[in-house]
Amino acid sequence: MPERILECRKISKSFPGIKALDEVDFTIRTGEVHALIGENGAGKSTLVKVITGIYRPDAGTMVLEGRRVEFESPLASQAAGIAAIHQEATMFPELSVIENIYMGHHLTLRGLPLLSWGGMKRRTKALLEELELDIDPDTPVKNLSVAQRHMVEIVKALSLDARVVIMDEPTSALSLREVEDLYAIIRRMRQADRAVVFISHKFEDIYEIADRFTVLRDGKLVGEGPVAGTEVDEIIRLMVGRSLTQMFPKLPVEPGEVVLDVEGLSRTGVFRDVSFRLRRGEILGFFGLVGSGRSEVMRAIFGIEAADRGTITVVGRRARIVEPRQAMRLGLAYLPEDRQLQGTILGMNIRENTTLPIVDRLARRSFLDIPKERAVTEDYGKRMEIKAASWEQAVNSLSGGNQQKVVLAKWLATEPAVLILDEPTKGIDVATKARVHEFISMLAQQGLGIVLISSELPEILGMSDSIIVMHEGTVTARLAKKEANPEVLIRAAMGRHNE
Repeated sequence: MPERILECRKISKSFPGIKALDEVDFTIRTGEVHALIGENGAGKSTLVKVITGIYRPDAGTMVLEGRRVEFESPLASQAAGIAAIHQEATMFPELSVIENIYMGHHLTLRGLPLLSWGGMKRRTKALLEELELDIDPDTPVKNLSVAQRHMVEIVKALSLDARVVIMDEPTSALSLREVEDLYAIIRRMRQADRAVVFISHKFEDIYEIADRFTVLRDGKLVGEGPVAGTEVDEIIRLMVGRSLTQMFPKLPVEPGEVVLDVEGLSRTGVFRDVSFRLRRGEILGFFGLVGSGRSEVMRAIFGIEAADRGTITVVGRRARIVEPRQAMRLGLAYLPEDRQLQGTILGMNIRENTTLPIVDRLARRSFLDIPKERAVTEDYGKRMEIKAASWEQAVNSLSGGNQQKVVLAKWLATEPAVLILDEPTKGIDVATKARVHEFISMLAQQGLGIVLISSELPEILGMSDSIIVMHEGTVTARLAKKEANPEVLIRAAMGRHNE
């Protein structure tokens, strides 16, 4: 059995009104990929923040390579050989790969207070070669893809000589090919006797790459063991405290009138001749690999980015939509993929975010009706089961899944006729995902027309009444639910549907 590199013993941590961790034990071994699993609010992020020195535990001890440690800061944790790669990359886009990798721990010339640019470049090249990454060390990070930025974060962790690397939802924004590349890198790290803590809500990730798992629920350790030989249903039961038999509770609905009619929508160099119809009560799935143009089409429909040509008709009204405000007035709502940059104002609280699109409806004589605003927030906050100390809690203090719920609550409060959902369950745990699916199905049954963009095949297949597949900006397949299967969708997403 691999040696224990880090042991967390009886770790507890409380915040006002919340016990985030309750005597949690967690052991990390060298040369092992350890999956840390749990719903949003289960305590995963808090445990990681304790390990990385962001939080001090209220009780319990940590033992690193046989000796007791207390990290007073993230720098102390880094110095001890622990690095974290967060779900939302925190980088300086205008700076080069080298500058980002060595930010905060520059190499200097021996005996002189001068930066060793040559040394940092040589070391960066060596690390990139070790991971078999074709990235120019001098290129600005803003020119890299999302996947490449994640790889640079891994290189930064290795530049710190980290023996424990924590990855939070590392595959959430990657294509299938990029995920395989990441798996290969993680396997090389495991062979080099590094320990990897892998946080993911995707079971395909866990079963593909992890050796062991630990499950937290409500701040407590509820299960652990080897991944091999453990059924998915058992892990789900540990996560949610019950058997989860239906991940995709799709309610039967007879589609009604057309609520969104798109004809020949095009944007030069991005997408071309996209046409589809969405009916009241229908869930229309949009599938495609990263870069296929799905999100760009929806951004054009919502008026974020202008289309060059084509027509859009909403609930019988043909319109040239040039700004989101106009789209909202027509009855469109759009939940973007990037909840932090596009979906919320992180510094504002849950109430302010939830009611932002309808603030004019909640005003009386130019004054905001605060009691009414709170009532609306409580209604939709409870529907979405947002976990927070109060509706006045800042959104940037919520978990990623709860931030996503705030975005969904915000758009539902507009009472739209058409709801466009771009990766609505990205980064959300399995139990919350089932709840969101149930809620989406209920909205469709109540008469909303729903466009569901997703990179997850089970979600698209389980929730859609019909499916449109895109590849390099064009529609390559239109499928009824009974015609769709994983092989057909993947072939169409790769532009090979008719082969």
